[in-house]
Amino acid sequence: MNTGKEGETGMDLVERYLKAVAAQLPKETREDIVAELRDDIMGRIEDLEARLGRAPSDDEVEALLRDVGHPLTVAARYRSGPQALIGPELYPWWLFGVKVGLAVMVCVTLVGLAVRVLVGDVYLGQAIGQGFASLFSGAVSIIGILTVAGFILERQEKKPDFIAKWRVKDLGLFELGGNIDADDWSRKLAGDWAGAKAKPGPAVRKGAEMSPVARAVASAIGWTVLLLWWTGLLPVMSIRPEELAGVVDGVDYGLILRQMVEAAYWPVTLFAVCRIGFDLVRAASGGNARLTALGDLAFGAAAAWGVLWIWFWSPLSPVIWVGTVTDFLDRVRGLFDRADGEVGGVAAILMVVVVWAFLAELARMVRAAGRLAVGR
Repeated sequence: MNTGKEGETGMDLVERYLKAVAAQLPKETREDIVAELRDDIMGRIEDLEARLGRAPSDDEVEALLRDVGHPLTVAARYRSGPQALIGPELYPWWLFGVKVGLAVMVCVTLVGLAVRVLVGDVYLGQAIGQGFASLFSGAVSIIGILTVAGFILERQEKKPDFIAKWRVKDLGLFELGGNIDADDWSRKLAGDWAGAKAKPGPAVRKGAEMSPVARAVASAIGWTVLLLWWTGLLPVMSIRPEELAGVVDGVDYGLILRQMVEAAYWPVTLFAVCRIGFDLVRAASGGNARLTALGDLAFGAAAAWGVLWIWFWSPLSPVIWVGTVTDFLDRVRGLFDRADGEVGGVAAILMVVVVWAFLAELARMVRAAGRLAVGR
């Protein structure tokens, strides 16, 4: 049998194939595996020769070797360890992480867009175009980061407890997708609201309730995305203070934002790093109720202090600070009646947001104290 190259026979094809396989194998097992594979191939050639009643041609030998498999594929069968970038057991968690990461990224992008439009840095049409480009590049980065994390986890001998030792009560979050009916939404988009199946609010909330472990994992992913965005490592729509120079109602919010970012950069970075570490610890612990409550108290206090800093001492304080409840209510009313032009709408909105954020942190601390007391 000739292959078209002078002096090369069908056996030469087999040997070249075996050498290609051997090059992909560990040295300590190479000879044994190649010997086993050679016996298998020669047996197949003998069977083929018996069926044909003649020696197989070179093309027939090559077709037989293709049936055996590509050398890379065949060698992989003999290697230990994972045979996939992310295996089927870890893939649902990877997909869950991607969804959470992308959701946080969309929120971050919208905030960046709103600020840049608000201070007049870009027009709305520009912002939308930049937002789409930013979402695409950011999504690629998030998927890449989570894929690297999944690749590393897949190759660990011991999987994290939230994967290997899951409990039925931890599965509530993953029922959330079942409450999102694509057919219903397609009918709604087509205008058929009557034909769409309505689900009662309590039923949706019950199905979407997160388990403690799922909340910890989702929080860790979300804070990681925020940290990457804050430090400029995630290429999404960023708020770059040095590029903002918009003046609204006589206030240079670009300058204020630049000063605030400079002052808060490292405290916010440290807060995010600690939050990520805490979420990973409570996920590994199975979502311990008292540990979670203690962390919520600590982080709630830190966040509340940060809001107080914004109110009393930050560069934004002179713009939003009011001394009495009456002044606060007057500013809120000014949002709806600005005929006198004395009260800036942006300043009033920011004032309400800061007060609301402080009250939300206080409420979270009270709930955390209650959970710490009862242990659930």
